[in-house]
Amino acid sequence: MADAAAGHPVHDHLRGPALTERKAYLDALRGVAVIVMVMAHVTDAWTWEADRHDHRFFLTVFVNGLAAPLFLLLAGVALAMAGESRARTVGEVEAARSVHARGWQVFGLAFLFRLQAQLLGWGALVNLLKVDILNVMGLAMVAAAWIWRLAGSRAARIWLYALATTAFTMLTPVVREAGWIGVLPDPIEAYLRPHPNRSTFTIFPWAGFLMAGALAGELLDAARTRPQERVLHLGLAVAALVGVAGGYAASFLPTIYANSTFWSSSPTFFFIRLGIVVATIPLAWLTGLVWGPLVTMGRSSLFVYWIHVEMVYGGLALPLKRNLSWAMAILATAALVALLYAIVLWKNRVMSRRPLPRALDFLSPVLR
Repeated sequence: MADAAAGHPVHDHLRGPALTERKAYLDALRGVAVIVMVMAHVTDAWTWEADRHDHRFFLTVFVNGLAAPLFLLLAGVALAMAGESRARTVGEVEAARSVHARGWQVFGLAFLFRLQAQLLGWGALVNLLKVDILNVMGLAMVAAAWIWRLAGSRAARIWLYALATTAFTMLTPVVREAGWIGVLPDPIEAYLRPHPNRSTFTIFPWAGFLMAGALAGELLDAARTRPQERVLHLGLAVAALVGVAGGYAASFLPTIYANSTFWSSSPTFFFIRLGIVVATIPLAWLTGLVWGPLVTMGRSSLFVYWIHVEMVYGGLALPLKRNLSWAMAILATAALVALLYAIVLWKNRVMSRRPLPRALDFLSPVLR
């Protein structure tokens, strides 16, 4: 959900966007993830029971399930590219400090978001400690920033991010079955493995998507010419295909773990989803995905996340909860996205005229 540079690329479906506007398609891709995220929450909250067993609903659930991996992947891409860009102007030490601080900032915002939800009437106080995507994203960003600083070269960073991605993935079934984790306080255990009413996301395996994104970000930043970008995106497409095909094939083999569930803890399912979301990067580049509204929504993705959850699950939405057909829920998604886009445009106009006070600088990832 990090910011990316502005630009209005020249469309070139054979060669991709110009290098000077290379980040706009990533913003637009993040905008696609925003729309999928909104659809995920609307269809989850508002679709009535009769349509929740329909094949269309199951297809929607699968597509919706790609929103979080794509957000985490793109957060890793942005982190690595921002670190490299800043290092070229202020040096690696200061750049590492900056991306490290941004990770803790996002982690802190996770608790502020929960506090807001609590003030708006969302249940017991224990919900303040619930682990959601911002918690995992913040901590994964901190870990990625630490790796970025530890490595002395781009090649080392790429290898370390690859190892981290593999570790977060392959250790997931082991961590979830580890007896020693049970002795940890519940709020800490919830970060490591699912805990009833405390975990929506966990570090294992979700941080792996951000680490894979950081790896991709290093490769994207290294591609400085158009031919290099062409080769890079071809490589990403091949890697994505291998990930999906390899994960699917491995799902038919006997598991190497004592206990592993395909849809939750299995590394095979992780690599299938990782392959799919990685494939969206070269696809967005090749198609010149730089439609203005998508770019705008992508650059305000955290703001949209922040405000739309209450709009979907809060008190004002009570008449709609479990009260719409699948088709009506899709139409409601489109209407809500249009409303959110209008709010984002209003926010951008207001913030362009009023600099954020220093005391509220911690809100900059949301309001900028």
